[in-house]
Amino acid sequence: MIRESARQIKHGLAFYGTLAFVAGFFGARIFATLNSSVVVERSGIHFHHFWYGVIMVEAAGWLGITMNDERLDRYFAVIFGLGTGFIGDEVGLLLTFGDYSFRLAFTFFVAAVAFIILATLLTRFRSQIEKDVLRVGIRQHLSAWGLFLVGFSTIFFAFGLNTLGLVVAGFGVVLFLVGFEIRRRPNILRTLASWDFRNLKP
Repeated sequence: MIRESARQIKHGLAFYGTLAFVAGFFGARIFATLNSSVVVERSGIHFHHFWYGVIMVEAAGWLGITMNDERLDRYFAVIFGLGTGFIGDEVGLLLTFGDYSFRLAFTFFVAAVAFIILATLLTRFRSQIEKDVLRVGIRQHLSAWGLFLVGFSTIFFAFGLNTLGLVVAGFGVVLFLVGFEIRRRPNILRTLASWDFRNLKP
């Protein structure tokens, strides 16, 4: 039973998650560097963007455990990876409560680890990744990228750029709905085609 379960591991999901982690980490790092003087406080509380990452990780992890849907697993992997990217960007704050002096070295370390993971996945599980990632069609990629943009838009809200955040989130919602809805139509058509209308009585 254990061996059978191991064969069903979706390495494509690990690829999705790692790619979302890299994009989330470096996207947050670049954005935070360009807006280093912007601090959002409400009632004396500074909401760091790692909190958004914690929420994403918790939500994706819980939904991934409770729901058994291969179609949704890709979305959970993207959100989980994005959340860990946001958390990883502020790991210095979590470890030292404010000392960012080793951020440059940590950035290079994360880049190296992410490259090794992606290279290992592409080398050892290339056929599985091609099946799970490259052969899923443009519609699923649209919906996955749309979901990523919705999650990534929280970085703008963390820095008080609400208008820009709403624009990015809205664009992500549009991409997600376009990809998701178009993807569902062929399934409906296949369901209708599988019905045996000869057994239907007037």
